[in-house]
Amino acid sequence: MGKIAFLFPGQGSQYVGMGQDVINEYPEAAKIFAAADQRLDYPLSKVILEGPDEQLTLTENTQPGILTVSVALLKLLEKEGITPDYTAGHSLGEYSALVASKAMSFENAVYAVRQRGLFMEEAVPAGMGTMAAVLGMKADKLTDVCQRVTAGGDTVQLANLNSSSQIVISGTKEGVEKASALAREEGAKRVVPLNVSGPFHSDLMKPAAEKLRAVLSDMDIHDADIPVIANVTADIVQEGGLIYERLIEQLYSPVRWVETVERLKELGVDTYIEVGPGNVLSGLVKKVDRKAAIYQVGSVETCHSTIQALKERS
Repeated sequence: MGKIAFLFPGQGSQYVGMGQDVINEYPEAAKIFAAADQRLDYPLSKVILEGPDEQLTLTENTQPGILTVSVALLKLLEKEGITPDYTAGHSLGEYSALVASKAMSFENAVYAVRQRGLFMEEAVPAGMGTMAAVLGMKADKLTDVCQRVTAGGDTVQLANLNSSSQIVISGTKEGVEKASALAREEGAKRVVPLNVSGPFHSDLMKPAAEKLRAVLSDMDIHDADIPVIANVTADIVQEGGLIYERLIEQLYSPVRWVETVERLKELGVDTYIEVGPGNVLSGLVKKVDRKAAIYQVGSVETCHSTIQALKERS
């Protein structure tokens, strides 16, 4: 077995009740939920476990909720002595990766992503910005489409480079609609509007980034014990000051997920463990590295099966 990477999911993987079985069986996991409530001075654990869904899907709840469940599951793996050689996370998942790499405390991370979610919601008035997934179009061609629309006065740009065949665009409602129509004309197989509350990972998030800068500047961000692959560069980041800058840039920059997996592969990673709710990242890894061993830890059952499989391989 080669090297192991822990991957942490972003917004969209949440569901009401996630983590319930974990906190029922593991006091370490229950402590993480309690720590989130205490740091936020808000009953986040109740929202995670009981909903309603409309409340959990609010960005300011979704982001700390996914982080909390991901870190609770991380504690189970750490208890069994399973540690990664590298970590990475998709968008807000990068904060979970930084907790796993010991660059941020969980308490600071959960507070930061709660504020991050609030700032993202405030940056653009509701209904003014949106996102869409473009399937079957290369990044360079889609970049050209976005640049042409933006030159006409409507902001739109690449936001998530999830795979060679799936790229998410983000911007003003008009910009995304015009780019979607043009992408179809230019040969995109399909364009799917996303049910999101704002134009994340676009220049329209720069006001949120400046507010986040003020929050992060008051926090201790240490050098990472375990190398992290940053969303913004798809390369290793370990120095605390650089991590701070990358987190601010991340709000308005594209998530380079394809390049992230390619970089991990170059570094000798052949085993990926998605830690958190859902299995979106596992599917994206398969599209980049078909030979990789991929495991998903989102429950007590999948944690146990992953641990057993790793022991058998070692």
